[in-house]
Amino acid sequence: MIYLFAGDDVQIKRKVYEEFIDSLSEDVESFFIGKNDFDPVQIESFYSGRGLFFAKSVIFFENTFDREEVESFLLSKLELMKDSENDFVFLEGKLNKEIIDAFKKARAELNVFELPKEKKLKFNSFLLADAFADRDKLKLWICFRQAMEKDVAMEELIGILFWKAKDMILKRNFRKFTQEELKNFCNRISYLLPEARKSGLDDEAVFEQFLLEIF
Repeated sequence: MIYLFAGDDVQIKRKVYEEFIDSLSEDVESFFIGKNDFDPVQIESFYSGRGLFFAKSVIFFENTFDREEVESFLLSKLELMKDSENDFVFLEGKLNKEIIDAFKKARAELNVFELPKEKKLKFNSFLLADAFADRDKLKLWICFRQAMEKDVAMEELIGILFWKAKDMILKRNFRKFTQEELKNFCNRISYLLPEARKSGLDDEAVFEQFLLEIF
């Protein structure tokens, strides 16, 4: 039988793993193998025969999949381990789908514990446009920083600001900006990133400085 304990939720994984060890019968012989004391010949002896003094052995592997050559060897032997009279227990970190599927195919008992993925709320780019329309420099800068923290593409932010300025011109909304100011803004922002990148400048810094200086 094969048992797999894997995943990046170390606390829960370790707890379940230790409970599993405590549940083992005293009539089994245990062997612990780490990534630095791995011996293919020894592994072969574990899945091909019985122990000398015990009817059954349990072989524990810990973080052996950290090494590519070890990973390849073990995956190729899972079917033989499955049919062995001994048990094989793997304690590993986060494993990819290919490895998990290999254990599934070998009918291993899977105990995979993953930390919940951090959900990032999508940034509302229209907040930046509204701050611009209100001519609120502080709010505009704060929105820009929030967008950067959420990995919003600068091209998206430039697009929404360009659209907002054009929309204000079409609707003749000149309460906060003159028509000339809006036209100048559209012209400058259109070439902002291409010119910064052509000059080898940090485009985020250039964009941020532009927003702080537009009014």
